[in-house]
Amino acid sequence: MSFSSLGLAPSLLNAITEIGYLEPTAIQRAAIPAILRGEDVLGAAQTGSGKTAAFALPLLHALLDKRGSQRQVHGLILVPTRELAAQVADSVRTLVSHLPTTLKVQVVFGGVSINPQMMALRGGTDILIATPGRLLDLIDHNAVKLSQTAMLVLDEADRLLDLGFSEELNRILELLPQQRQNLFFSATFPPAVQKLADTILNQPTRVEVLSAPADQPNIAQRAIEVDVARRTMLLKHLILEHKWPAVMVFVATKYASDHVADKLNRNGIHAASFHGELSQGARTETLTDFRSGHLQVLVATDMAARGIDIARLPAVVNYDLPRSAVDYTHRIGRTGRAGESGVAISFVTAEAEPHFRLIEKRQAQRVPREVVAGFERTDEAPVVSAVTDTVNGGIKGKRKSKKDKLREAAAAAGE
Repeated sequence: MSFSSLGLAPSLLNAITEIGYLEPTAIQRAAIPAILRGEDVLGAAQTGSGKTAAFALPLLHALLDKRGSQRQVHGLILVPTRELAAQVADSVRTLVSHLPTTLKVQVVFGGVSINPQMMALRGGTDILIATPGRLLDLIDHNAVKLSQTAMLVLDEADRLLDLGFSEELNRILELLPQQRQNLFFSATFPPAVQKLADTILNQPTRVEVLSAPADQPNIAQRAIEVDVARRTMLLKHLILEHKWPAVMVFVATKYASDHVADKLNRNGIHAASFHGELSQGARTETLTDFRSGHLQVLVATDMAARGIDIARLPAVVNYDLPRSAVDYTHRIGRTGRAGESGVAISFVTAEAEPHFRLIEKRQAQRVPREVVAGFERTDEAPVVSAVTDTVNGGIKGKRKSKKDKLREAAAAAGE
């Protein structure tokens, strides 16, 4: 199937050709015709599947003959993170730049001054890409109105809820017109996400694209046993051994991000930390350096697991394991993109061994354990009763249960 068979306007087809899109992806083939028919769409597809163009192309098609009025938004795209907002905006603006009709695209997110964003929205906008919190700030400042929004897109909806945007989403939904088209895209559909979809969507067309074996990314998964204290030196050893020009290292906390990056720099490896407490300017500069090759290692917390697309990233390292199997999938999905191959390495400490077994179970794939000479694991695994499900992750049994606490309280009272 070609783009010309999907029903898109001729000017959009010309733009697609000029950009170099060859043929639609599976999610685009399934979603675009339904969106053009005006249907609500519930789209399930993994990262890197072409979701952005799946909703951006029909949105632009609908807007080609319409103009935004003062402070009104015709197409609203909500995303969970600043980085994803910028990435979606870049993709949409690339398409718009090849159209004969001028369409105004604005992107707003927190972490930067609100005043330039208010100024940019004074003339209205056709498409607004926003994080929920900053959008509500702009609404409170009377800088934008949603009463004429014709299309609402929730991109990475599972991540929106995971980051705690439920209250903000509810406020935004109350400000939108009842008559609108809703597009809901998510990689996973836990109960909370499905409940939100049931609330928002009106008799949606469900589009679910499961990767066929031939379409699955070429990612070699490795699991290396190592003691906690030896992880940084093992990381240095692997970087030097494999001569990776770029590697993304995932850690659990801001402190670990700063600490590991500092240790690598002191060992002659150009690294930088990447976490939510950095200013937006620092985050943007760090990503620019990483993408350009001026920075070899990006040490990131899970805020970077989605919404960041690094071309030709050869390796990902789980310095700390993620909290859930879903986050594991998104982490390793930073490599092996766009037909490239990649490697995803997880450091498995004795304490983390039960949790990694759970991740293996959830992804239905066993990853053989490896030992690197000079870094053999010597710590013994703790005795645990069980492991949790993938919602909260982590290892259960380390904290006292409610019953244990009640028993201890009763014993103390009887003494």
